[in-house]
Amino acid sequence: MDFTPLIDDNMRGCQGISRSQLAHCGVETNLSMLLNISHMLESSIKLEDVLRPVMNHVSETLKLRRCTISILNPNDGKLQLEETISHTKEIKNDEYLHRHAAVFQETIQKDTCMIIPDISNEIDMQNEERALKDNERIALICMPIKSGPETFGLLTVEKRAHRKSSLQSSTQILTLITRVIAQALNFRLRISERFNALEEENERLLKQISTKSKNPAGIIGNSSAMHSVYSNISQVAPTNATVLIRGESGVGKELVAKALHQQSERSDKPFIKFNCAALSDSIIESELFGHEKGSFTGAHALRKGRFEEADGGTIFLDEIGDISPSVQVKLLRVIQEREFERVGGNSSIKVDVRIITATSRDLESMVEAQRFRSDLYYRLNVFPIYVPALRERRSDTLALADFFLERFSSQNGKQLNRISSAAIDLLHSYHWPGNVRELENVIERAAILAAGSSIEAMHLPPTLQKRSDQETITQNGSLQSAISAVEREMIVNTLKEHKGNLARAARQLDISERIIGLRVKKYQINPALFK
Repeated sequence: MDFTPLIDDNMRGCQGISRSQLAHCGVETNLSMLLNISHMLESSIKLEDVLRPVMNHVSETLKLRRCTISILNPNDGKLQLEETISHTKEIKNDEYLHRHAAVFQETIQKDTCMIIPDISNEIDMQNEERALKDNERIALICMPIKSGPETFGLLTVEKRAHRKSSLQSSTQILTLITRVIAQALNFRLRISERFNALEEENERLLKQISTKSKNPAGIIGNSSAMHSVYSNISQVAPTNATVLIRGESGVGKELVAKALHQQSERSDKPFIKFNCAALSDSIIESELFGHEKGSFTGAHALRKGRFEEADGGTIFLDEIGDISPSVQVKLLRVIQEREFERVGGNSSIKVDVRIITATSRDLESMVEAQRFRSDLYYRLNVFPIYVPALRERRSDTLALADFFLERFSSQNGKQLNRISSAAIDLLHSYHWPGNVRELENVIERAAILAAGSSIEAMHLPPTLQKRSDQETITQNGSLQSAISAVEREMIVNTLKEHKGNLARAARQLDISERIIGLRVKKYQINPALFK
């Protein structure tokens, strides 16, 4: 802070006075006060801890009748009385702000110091320590507290003064004081803004970590394969992108669709699901798009379709690979334009809906065979998510079994709390062609049969005693069969790791792209499933 203007002004009034007498001109007192104020402001980062000591010091040094600091609320622009030091009758904050509202407003608008030379007639002097002398007055000085172009508030003082004296020296020292206070306020404001920004960033990161670290509701599994699914969900859920969920029957594709909806901004809107499998075209069209009254036999009333019901939310179309070419054309239009007509209707209906689809079919082969429209395939396959089969995440088998055991134990009014080691071995060794759905059914059956507190091997169905074809080949087949089984497993695992990229998988396996292409064809592996 440059105190030169204050020194020059005081020195001009002290010409011809010895250096030892400068203290009487107030220079030493004012500089000492400014130094003390600076130390006080540096003593704490909290504004409420330093304002009152600063104002007390200013009031005592300058012998002020009253000293206030008002802060501008950044949200509504209104003044709030932050601190008051008074050596006279106390008045309420609102009353004080109202009394001098015009002066305060003019100070802010003109962005300059305002001086009211005499307010003696406007105030109550009854409780003053001493009455005003004939040659005395009470002046009001109002100064903006600003740093650069930004005004933070006002410093207002009431001071006894001689009627003929100038208030220039008082305004000069108060100007310096407001500059020091403004710098402190600006510093604290920037720290506060930075702190708030860091808090918001911290909350965002914690939420992001929480989302990634916690499994979506209803989905069980901590294997690396499932963490890849969770990562995909967290990435695409906040967007409006169309998602195609791939995977075998029974892996939990509907749960993934629900998780996508719940983690999206549409979570408070409808989630409508529809299974397209084994239904005629007329039924699918009526279910999806609705129908007008009298549009066909039995249409006794107007009915909204699933797309209308999902307006604003999410629609989940399961087994999308089962729809006929005629329905594919109509669905393509909905995806492209977000509009359709009801069956038997002529007017177009606009909808705002996110579309999630799922299939267990090989859509790529269907496109090649011209049984599925390529343009619809590309529209649906914007962001594919592959849900692994249970045999591809065997480490999750026990966690899933425990989850189902707790559910069915409660439903059947039993106290089942464990699965025996023999039963666990069977669960782990089974190849689970029906995936999680089959495991759920197995545990439900076992929970019904179990009479004690645990599920034993004898409570599991006979099918779990059989080996999978892969295990049979490996253990009872030729050496070449065993080698082929290992080779296929290595290729599949590497393709998963590289999201179906044949070139990268070949480099990791140290074979040529031609060789991996031949092996993929030999073992009937579809790399697109791993993208």
